[in-house]
Amino acid sequence: MPITFAIIGDSAASGVGDSDQYRNHFGWGFHLAQAFSEPIAYLNVSRPGAQSKEVLEEQLPKILIHNPELVAVIVGGNDLLRNGFSPTAFEINLNETLRQIEEIGATVMLLELHDPTEIVPMPRLVARVCRRRVNAVNRITRKLAHRYSAVMLPTRSLETIYSRDKWHVDRMHPSRLGHQFIADNFAHLLRARGFEIDTVKVGVNNNRSRKDSIIWMLKNGTPWFLKRSVDLLPALLFLSITELIYIYRHRGENESADLYFPDFTPVTGNSPQGVKNARVS
Repeated sequence: MPITFAIIGDSAASGVGDSDQYRNHFGWGFHLAQAFSEPIAYLNVSRPGAQSKEVLEEQLPKILIHNPELVAVIVGGNDLLRNGFSPTAFEINLNETLRQIEEIGATVMLLELHDPTEIVPMPRLVARVCRRRVNAVNRITRKLAHRYSAVMLPTRSLETIYSRDKWHVDRMHPSRLGHQFIADNFAHLLRARGFEIDTVKVGVNNNRSRKDSIIWMLKNGTPWFLKRSVDLLPALLFLSITELIYIYRHRGENESADLYFPDFTPVTGNSPQGVKNARVS
C-alpha cells in the first residue's frame, strides 16, 4: 500500500515560483514526492492567499478523509500580511490543525518563514515591523513543532538560502531551484524519520527568463502589491509610529519583544462578494 503525502497551506505550499508555460504550479512538494522510493499518493490542496483559519476549516477536512501518513502544513505568511494579524489567533488555528493531524497518527512537516528583509529592500522602520511579525509566526511554529514532534525545516539556517537564484522575481516565493532546494532539505530530515527517499533531482535551469519575470510582475506582482498596500497600509503606519515610541523607550532591547497588532478592518457581514475578494491573492 502506498503512503499518502498531503500538503495544506498557502502559496509557499502550492508552488508559486515554480511553474511551466501552461501555468501549472509544481513546488517543493511535487519535487519531494518524486524522490520517494516507496509507493506514494500525493495530495496538495493548498491555495495561494490562504490563512491559518482557512487551512483549519476548509483544507484540513479535505485531506483527513484520506488518512495521510505524512502532512505538510505551510502557513503564516498571509496571516502576518493582514492588518488584523493576531499571533494568538494564529496559534489557536495552527494548534488545532496539528492536533487533528496528530489524532490520525500522521507525521507533521512545518517550515520556518525566511527573513524577507534579507532579500526585499525596505525602509529600516518597516523592516523592523516586518521582522516582528515574521518572528512571532516562527516562535509559534517552533513551539508547536516541539509539542507535536513535527519535522521542522529551519529555513533561516540553511546555507545559501538567500542566494538570488533560489528566489522568484517577487522575492517572496522560492524559484524552481529554491523549491528543489527546500525539497532536498526536507528529504534529509524525513530520511531520519524512516521514510524511504532518494536525493531530490535539481535542474540546471531556473524556470523563468528575464522577459517572463517582467511580464509576471506586471500581471501578478503589481496588482498583489497594490491590494496588500490598501489592506495593510493603515496598520503599517500605526505600527511604525508605535515602533518609534518603542525604540525610544526600550533602547538596546531585542527586536523580538512582543508587539500587539491593531485591526482597522470594519466589522461587516460575509457577503458572497466579500468572500470572493478575500480569496484573490
